[in-house]
Parts: sequence; C-alpha cells; structure tokens
Amino acid sequence: MKLHELQPAEGSTTAKKRLGRGVGSGLGKTSGKGHKGAKARSGGGKRPGFEGGQMPLYRRVPKKGFTNIFGTDYAAVNVERLEVFEDGAVVDFQALKDAGIIKKELGGVKIMGGGELTKKLTVKAAKFTASAKEKIEALGGKAEVI
Repeated sequence: MKLHELQPAEGSTTAKKRLGRGVGSGLGKTSGKGHKGAKARSGGGKRPGFEGGQMPLYRRVPKKGFTNIFGTDYAAVNVERLEVFEDGAVVDFQALKDAGIIKKELGGVKIMGGGELTKKLTVKAAKFTASAKEKIEALGGKAEVI
C-alpha cells in the first residue's frame, strides 16, 4: 500500500450539503434556514451564554479576587519531606525532582517548617521560612538561598 492509494472506509464519508442549488435538491430557495427570523439572517443566532434575556450566569456569579501579575509562585516543600535524603546530602531542585517530591520549579523552591527533621542536610532553595531555616541549622545543616 502506498500513500496515494489510501482512501476512507466505504460509507464513512458523505457528500457536502450543496445549498441553494434549486428547488429539486430539497435545499434550494431558503437553503434550509426557513423563513425570516434571526437564524435566517447572515451572522444571525444568539451569542454563547445567552439565556433568553434572563441575567446570564457569567454576570450573576460574583467576582472574587484578582491575579497579581507581579506575584511569584513557589513550589512549597515541608522539612519533613526532606527525610528521604541520606545524612549529609545536598538538596536542590534537581534532587527534589529526582526524589519525586516536586514536579515543577515554578518561581523557585520554598522550604516550609512543617514537620520534623532528623538529618544534617545542605538545602539550596529560593526561600526559607524562619522555622524551616531554624530546624535545618539546629542539626548542623545549611540553608542556602539561591
């Protein structure tokens, strides 16, 4: 079989509707649009979300909050999740990704103070909470801001 020999399966395709080609076709004169009315006109019909004049849902639902275009999202990781690394390891974005703790870097990694840590680690991240930094350094580890 060659590319020029390919064709659709028998009965899987139908001929295009040929509108306005005479009364005998069944789709002549008004071309299947009926008589007058909005849907018979060029560009006619209702816009998406139109509810017959009732206040549409997208206007009834209250607006809430906003998106700060200058804001930075961080991939948050609690210190208890760092227990998977062996003692004395260097923990950075790549190490966290390889361990399956985070999937995307976003604007960087932020280490949070949730849970307990029992290992001495060198952690490299964009941000640390005060409690996370305290827990890492209490065990002789380092919290390096990159």
